[in-house]
Amino acid sequence: MARVQDVAAYILDQLGPMTAMKLQKLCYYAYGHHLAWEERQLFPERFEAWANGPVCKELYAKHRGRFQLQPGEIKGDPKALDEGERESIDLVLAGYGDFSASQLSQMTHREPPWVWARERAGVDAMERSDEQLTDDDMFEFFESLNAASTDGAE
Repeated sequence: MARVQDVAAYILDQLGPMTAMKLQKLCYYAYGHHLAWEERQLFPERFEAWANGPVCKELYAKHRGRFQLQPGEIKGDPKALDEGERESIDLVLAGYGDFSASQLSQMTHREPPWVWARERAGVDAMERSDEQLTDDDMFEFFESLNAASTDGAE
């Protein structure tokens, strides 16, 4: 199984330089959609309901204190991704890659996995939280997104 840094390195290779926040959110969307499409985790690391949206603390540790990230600055192995994982990430990048970090963060603040985790933690808008987003909540939400996009295509 790939690790979050493998996914992050792949995303940076595909899209080029971006903010750390945008990278976090793209990893989140890749994880959620992959979970719904493939019914398996993209990587074992978890997302937490931080004040600015979902954050994977293991990825955060790799870029802490950095605003902008360049390809090659997150040490991961994009070759660790299997074909299904790369396909999921590529679809997410095609759908979400043009959004800014701020837009992606705002989107996550309206979505149930982050909202529910913040509610479980009992925290206000800008309070710290390390409450994890659950795979069940993420699967339910992203599967409903996928179903809605499929319904609209018919």
